[in-house]
Amino acid sequence: MAEHREPPAPHRLLVVEDEPSIRALLESTLRLSGYAVSSVESGGAALLETERFGPDLVLLDVMLPDLDGFEVTRAMRAGGKKTPVLFLTARTDLSDRIDGLRAGGDDYVTKPFSLDEVLLRIQAILRRTDAGEPPPGEPDGDDGSILLFADLRLDERAYEVHRAERYVPLSPTEFQLLAYLMANANRVLTRAQIVQHVWGYDFAGDVRIVETYVKYLRKKIDCVEPPLIHTVRGVGYSLRLPRDRAPGTTETADATEAAER
Repeated sequence: MAEHREPPAPHRLLVVEDEPSIRALLESTLRLSGYAVSSVESGGAALLETERFGPDLVLLDVMLPDLDGFEVTRAMRAGGKKTPVLFLTARTDLSDRIDGLRAGGDDYVTKPFSLDEVLLRIQAILRRTDAGEPPPGEPDGDDGSILLFADLRLDERAYEVHRAERYVPLSPTEFQLLAYLMANANRVLTRAQIVQHVWGYDFAGDVRIVETYVKYLRKKIDCVEPPLIHTVRGVGYSLRLPRDRAPGTTETADATEAAER
């Protein structure tokens, strides 16, 4: 007799938006798309609801009546919450977007937005998050879920990264980016390839988000020697040992390495 399995529970999304019409539109669209949805209208309420509801993703307006979205995200991260955050913002300057990513956000949509775009970005973030979780009923074992390079170890099942035996906390997007680099170690990946694989959709040609996340990742991964994440000027990035660690290299290679970084 075939084993009966319950269907997986829907992902839980928290909408934080102080404009009632936008909040209601997002709620109804997300519910019709199969998500479990809760919503609040302020930053303080968002922090409380994150604890109560346990969302898988937060859609977070930046301009809120009390705490702004960046402050909410910083508070979540300071409290140990790794819940992905998708910012909803009317700010279009690159500096504002970078501020949001620096605060701990995973992506952003600018207002006015397309509901189709919001749904695509939600799906992309959840795919990155779910990639770190083992499928239900899947046995543990040596199945390629652990990536190793030099003294760097990434465990996709445990959703953990260690460098030189030290635990390195990463956001879902940082984790997915590192996994992609490690799976393609010693190869050069273009920014466009990274955007397509990690973000899972066309990022409207704005590949600068890759530079931002590589910078964050370097601060966490390359805080010990030797550096492993290298820039190939005008092309992209590569995870590899420095040239001077490979046999047959010269001082010229060392100088090139310094210029790349």
